[in-house]
Amino acid sequence: MDLLSGTYIFAVLLACVVFQSGAQEKNYTVREEMPENVLIGDLLKDLNLSLIPDKSLTSPMQFKLVYKTGDVPLIRIEEGTGEIFTTGARIDREKLCAGILVEARCFYEVEVAVLPDEIFRLVKIRFLIEDINDNAPLFPATVINISIPENSAINSRYALPAAIDPDIGINGVQNYQLIKGQSIFGLDVIETPEGDKMPQLIVQKELDREEKDTYVMKVKVEDGGFPQRSSTAILQVSVADTNDNRPVFKESEIEVSIPENAPVGTSVTQLHATDADIGENARIHFYFSNLVSNIAKRLFHLNTTTGLITIKEALDREESPNHKLLVLASDGGLTPARAMVLVNVTDINDNVPSIDIRYIINPINGTVVLSENAPLNTKIALITVTDKDADHNGRVTCFTDHEVPFRLRPVFSNQFLLETAAYLDYESTREYAIKLLAADAGKPPLNQSSMLLVKVKDENDNAPVFTQPFISLSVPENNSPGTQLTKISATDADSGHNAEISYLLGVDAPSEFNLDRRTGILTAVKKLDREKQEKYSFTVLAKDNGMPPLMTNATVLVTVLDQNDNSPIFTHNEYNFYVPENLPRHGTVGLITVTDPDYGENSAVTLSILDVNDDFTIDPQTGVIQPNISFDREKQESYTFYVKAEDGGRVSRSSTAKVTINVVDVNDNKPVFVVPSSNYSYELVLPSTNPGTVVFTVVAVDNDTGMNAELRYSIVGGNTKSLFIIDQTTGNITLKEKCVVADLGLHRLVIKAKDLGQPDSLFNVVIVNLFVNESVTNATLIHELVRKNVETPVTQNIETADASSPTSDYVKIMVAIVAGTITVILVIFITAVVRCRQSPHLKAAQKNKQNSEWVTPNPENRQMIMMKKKKKKKKKHAPKNLLLNFVTIEETKTDDADNDGNSVTLDLPIELEEQTMGKYNWGTTPTTFKPDSPDLARHYKSASPQPAFQIQPETPLNSKHHIIQELPLDNTFVACDSISKCSSGSSDPYSVSECSYPVTTFKTPVSVHTRPTDSRTSTIEICSEI
Repeated sequence: MDLLSGTYIFAVLLACVVFQSGAQEKNYTVREEMPENVLIGDLLKDLNLSLIPDKSLTSPMQFKLVYKTGDVPLIRIEEGTGEIFTTGARIDREKLCAGILVEARCFYEVEVAVLPDEIFRLVKIRFLIEDINDNAPLFPATVINISIPENSAINSRYALPAAIDPDIGINGVQNYQLIKGQSIFGLDVIETPEGDKMPQLIVQKELDREEKDTYVMKVKVEDGGFPQRSSTAILQVSVADTNDNRPVFKESEIEVSIPENAPVGTSVTQLHATDADIGENARIHFYFSNLVSNIAKRLFHLNTTTGLITIKEALDREESPNHKLLVLASDGGLTPARAMVLVNVTDINDNVPSIDIRYIINPINGTVVLSENAPLNTKIALITVTDKDADHNGRVTCFTDHEVPFRLRPVFSNQFLLETAAYLDYESTREYAIKLLAADAGKPPLNQSSMLLVKVKDENDNAPVFTQPFISLSVPENNSPGTQLTKISATDADSGHNAEISYLLGVDAPSEFNLDRRTGILTAVKKLDREKQEKYSFTVLAKDNGMPPLMTNATVLVTVLDQNDNSPIFTHNEYNFYVPENLPRHGTVGLITVTDPDYGENSAVTLSILDVNDDFTIDPQTGVIQPNISFDREKQESYTFYVKAEDGGRVSRSSTAKVTINVVDVNDNKPVFVVPSSNYSYELVLPSTNPGTVVFTVVAVDNDTGMNAELRYSIVGGNTKSLFIIDQTTGNITLKEKCVVADLGLHRLVIKAKDLGQPDSLFNVVIVNLFVNESVTNATLIHELVRKNVETPVTQNIETADASSPTSDYVKIMVAIVAGTITVILVIFITAVVRCRQSPHLKAAQKNKQNSEWVTPNPENRQMIMMKKKKKKKKKHAPKNLLLNFVTIEETKTDDADNDGNSVTLDLPIELEEQTMGKYNWGTTPTTFKPDSPDLARHYKSASPQPAFQIQPETPLNSKHHIIQELPLDNTFVACDSISKCSSGSSDPYSVSECSYPVTTFKTPVSVHTRPTDSRTSTIEICSEI
């Protein structure tokens, strides 16, 4: 039971090893002598490989027959289908299994590799060769001679030589027949213990030597095959004298063992046989039966006299491990004695192992070519190691002698698969000589070696490598086309076509360069210009000729070196500078800008003034031009000279430019009125003048030039009834509307002439007196009215100054706001203190205020006005140094639709004396004015620290309640404050009575409003609280 269990476990383990190693066995039966292309089997179906999907394989399934180089396989396999067919080689069982005992089965073995590696398996196919009756039985000789004693009893048997048939089983010897036995002899067949059929001749009648001593017959032998085969031999029977006893062997069967290395002449065994007869009939002769094989007869010697068997030739267990020696002992009689000697040749470790290499990858000239891209476990060959010795002496191990990227994987007993154990690299090792070693387990062990060559096939797995991944080079500009710049080189670790490199320019390479595909020489095919492009950066490619090709790239940086091939370039061929005539010496006239496209010293430009010119200097580096003189446009309006620019090249280059300096006029002269020549002149305007008629032309001149001398005219004062308009360019004063009776009288127009100078324009004003009447009847009265008009201060409608720049306006406004805020706070504080301390004076002032009144100059009230003037004369004059602290001017424009409803209020802190209302400083007035004529613009400018403002003659009546004073019909401006008198002179019929106020006053705002009335008169509202 334990023995069976152990056998079962061993079988299971063996099956597991075979399965894990991808090894299988498959048995087929094939008859010998089969014709070519006979289907034997189908491995795809028999191994159930059809279940493996093809999509999962890197390559189609392939069946590879593995056999020893030089052998002619008896079968072939369709690599794609796995079908097994016979070949043209003869399948001869008797030849294949020669030396094998007759009763043994005959097998033919081959190995088949199933590829690719994903499903690799090694299949051992065993073909059982079935015997066919292809051999006829044959007797040892064609003539058989035997001798029979004449006294042989009836039914005596005599052995005949047996026939030999290489076939086995039913195809072997089955029957013997005696032909022409003449009824004296018969034939019988007996079967030996070994299964051999032995013919025996039977004596059926008494023999009489004297009657007949020889009988000739035929013996036929037949096998049992189909078709049946047979052969015959001639049997000659000689009748001999009587021999009563036959020899007898002491031992009929002897088994001996002898080592295979026993020397020649060594005794194998000694046979002993005895014969009861005497004399010649007792002499025994030993000989081998004809059934003994030729090999045995060659190896062993039988002494015919003594029966000693010795070694005739050297034994070889591997050739034949055992021998059957059938020895016959004959005393001359008809029936010899038989003895079987079985010689077992014992094994001696006298055979080195053999290594049989069966290639899975077909070799080329004995060398396996393997791609370096071969995957791991790629099967190369099936290694079969054998040892003809037995037991331990025949147990063989196989291995490689050193570290290689290959390994031997066991599959069957004494069979190994040689496969890759690591990735191959052609660039590191191009060829492997794998030394296979096989050693047995004998003592001492014997070994054998065999060499297997593997050549690694190069694959295009290495891209070219540039010797320099970044190539920087310089080339002077203005080169000749075709100039060689450098040679670009790259290497490729591959070989053959895979290492052949072609050089290419990248897609970003400019057209100025060319790269030779074969040599890698980089050339400049065009003339390079550093000023157009200083650096070129592009890609070059190195591509091998493999399939598919591999490529790599490197960056080339070409720097174009500068040459002094460009002259300095002025930004303008001619420079025109405009400088004001008040420019100080050594100021900056202008800047000359020069560029030079060259580089370094070639682009370092130095500026200088050509010829001798002491009037101007130029900075050699910056190009700043400065004057050494003071400019006077009236003396010289322009200066012209040439500037030279020279670079710093070794061979310098230069260029020149013309410079013109124009002296620009400065707006330093005010316009001067020529017509009218003074403020005291007047012009007669007939009431019948049609509207649009030019009634007067104002003419002014300006000593400046250009825009500084271009003038614009405007009416800034007077013209309360808007009866006249002026052309701003020509100065023509035109009647706007038809005159009516109410328009008769003297009209005063304040005309302003302003130039267009920059940045600040200058202006001047003049008074134009227009007398609307049929005629001049009283010139003296008119002159008196003119004089009074001139002496009367105008407090509105005069533009004192031009608009400042936005920055100065902002500063002025901020200063005014701060000053106004401080003033308001101070006024409130002082007012509170004064009221607290001087309340009695306040009451008196209020009482006096109630007694004072403003009178409108209507004709009905003329006498009232005169009466009040007389009373005022009697009163004591008020102090002239009384201060009027605030004048509030509110302006609302109605004529302009965009400014409708906009009201501007400006609080002006002023301190005026009575004398200042009629007397001014005329030091800066034009010469066309009389010294005592008032400059209205300067009056308002000196009286107000606020930004410039305009008082328009036409403003709507404010909703505040004010006392209104109508202007007189002659349009003379009348103003009144708390200090001065309310008249322009005692002779004025429209004078308002003198205003008397207590000495103690309060600083209060005075609001001045102007608006048109239905009677075309302007009113000025002056509100003062004292």
